[in-house]
Amino acid sequence: MKTAVPRYYHLDVDVTPERVGQVSRILAAHLRYWDLDILVEPVCRGAELLLKAIDEHATDKFTSIEMWWNGQHLITAVGDNDRDLRPDQELRGCLEHIAAMSDGWGCCATDTGSKVIWFSQRARAGGRVPLVPTPPVPSVGEVLQVPREEPVVGGVLEDAR
Repeated sequence: MKTAVPRYYHLDVDVTPERVGQVSRILAAHLRYWDLDILVEPVCRGAELLLKAIDEHATDKFTSIEMWWNGQHLITAVGDNDRDLRPDQELRGCLEHIAAMSDGWGCCATDTGSKVIWFSQRARAGGRVPLVPTPPVPSVGEVLQVPREEPVVGGVLEDAR
């Protein structure tokens, strides 16, 4: 059995409306590189929701985005430095969407007073469609028998009895 290699990616960004799409494309590229194409849409959608909410409500736009892949689960975390941004108020609608489309999610505070919002998606590594095997071609060691010629006399086949 082939085991998946754990992966990690970290990105720091100052959130602006233009950067939301750029970050989404960067995350999608990493997921495709990790053979996690099936997770591109939900992960990018969740990250976009959080980044747009941070852009709209936060005063400090500096954000860190991290992704961890362990072979079964992908955890995406978005951390902001704005102490005034409250998940139970400004981010409530965003978190409802994330809860509906992810396998798990949560929010935790850091030592510096900022917060990290994370969500997880379950998937299998390398879930690609298997190739269809082609039939074998005769090798040099295999010889096909050539049919024998039967003598033809006057346009009529001779009976070899």
